[in-house]
Amino acid sequence: MLKLFKNVALLEGISLLVLLFIAMPLKYFLDQPGAVRIVGMAHGILFVIYIVMATVLKIDEKWSFKKYAIICAASVLPFGTFIMEYKMFNQNKVK
Repeated sequence: MLKLFKNVALLEGISLLVLLFIAMPLKYFLDQPGAVRIVGMAHGILFVIYIVMATVLKIDEKWSFKKYAIICAASVLPFGTFIMEYKMFNQNKVK
């Protein structure tokens, strides 16, 4: 399940970046709101899946509250899920 979570984190992070740096500029600078509807919905679904999976993994993997809070907070920051995945799972910095 951890591998699936890492993949969801990657997709969630990409969807946030696409929303912020492609879809929103298209909406506000070129008056094309369609991209925000599509990407926004995809990002919303991925965000919910990400948080649910993080909660399940917190219980299954017995993560500390600190690790869980950092993982959840990373989902709302641009590039946050990429940095979190590297620091939390590749280097095992926070137990």
